[in-house]
Amino acid sequence: MGARVYAGGQVYRNGRLDELDICVEDGIITAIGKDLPGEDRVDCTGKIITPGFIDLHVHLREPGYEKKETIASGTALAKKSGFQTVCAMPNLNPAPDAPETADVELAAIRRSAEIDTRIYGTITRERAGKELSDIEGLAPFVCGYTDDGSGIQSEALMEEAMLAIKKTGHFLAAHVEDMALVPKGGCIREGIASEKFGVVGIPPESETQQLLRDLKLVEKTGVRYHMCHISAKESVEAIREAKQKGLPVTCEVTPHQLCLCDEDITEDNGRFKMNPPLGTQEDRRALIIGVLDGTIDVIATDHAPHTPEEKGRGLALSAFGVSGFATAFAASISVLPITVVLQKMIDAPARILGMGDVTLREGMKACFNILHMNPWTVCSEGRSTPFEGMTLTGGCECRIEN
Repeated sequence: MGARVYAGGQVYRNGRLDELDICVEDGIITAIGKDLPGEDRVDCTGKIITPGFIDLHVHLREPGYEKKETIASGTALAKKSGFQTVCAMPNLNPAPDAPETADVELAAIRRSAEIDTRIYGTITRERAGKELSDIEGLAPFVCGYTDDGSGIQSEALMEEAMLAIKKTGHFLAAHVEDMALVPKGGCIREGIASEKFGVVGIPPESETQQLLRDLKLVEKTGVRYHMCHISAKESVEAIREAKQKGLPVTCEVTPHQLCLCDEDITEDNGRFKMNPPLGTQEDRRALIIGVLDGTIDVIATDHAPHTPEEKGRGLALSAFGVSGFATAFAASISVLPITVVLQKMIDAPARILGMGDVTLREGMKACFNILHMNPWTVCSEGRSTPFEGMTLTGGCECRIEN
């Protein structure tokens, strides 16, 4: 295959966007620079060229819940949306709590994943929160450990988990939720919307109190600790203080938490139901500040699809979770500078996963996104999203892979 020049695009490298050309020959980037020669040219004027996005938090639902999503359908959508690597959460059947159950998921990934797909092992057996999984045995197969979807309620068990996980060199990804503080039937954040729609609200303390417990244990054990889907302003401050102490702590935020708050819940509809729930306007502002000042490391989708029937039962009865791949980039750049979003969706997650330098450079395999900056209206096509009907700007025009 002859040389092809992708010309005139804004190329993301080293935290910056610069107008550069990229020359690809035989599947390899052979040159990056200005005014590169070549007859086979792709005009990328007005477009952004980036490495593929990396998502630390996705639910692909296979094995066990293929009516919601499959590895094939989920990774195809992720690829179309610009993702090159995703990390699949373990709330599955069977849950990957030992090498043999992890292999069920890994075999499905080998059969049908369209992009680099990594898996988390569970912290506890069957994700039941009672006894530890085979932490050591899982280590060669997983990117980290989590019981996402549930918090670890026992402090003693969490400390035991941290000590075991530290020995593996992996990180612990924590879903923090103190169920003693979550009222029965809680479905959205306690406040304006829960009162408006007459449903049970969830207080932010259910997140922050368990986080504070965990941070004390991190100080004691030294485990690499990653907080999933931060949502409350008090949690942002707790993470900020932990980092100031030098604790090995990172955290992620979802695009929907950055862009929306409980005031945006306009109807009694399951597309607004996720866990953690949308916070207040003050929470949203604190999350944005946290991203900008480095307290929050990563933007992750928490892509969590369900069937239309499961999401069509209103706020009180619908399943928790929304689809996140298609809107991730566009939603995030609606509230943050593009270079910040790219750093949080590419560089930071790569660093946490130990992927090394993913910067586009000469000599590397030509795998990159061409992003457009056109407005488009979100049409979920049966996938539940709180952005339904909204006009966003930006998205993945195509993904170049060789």
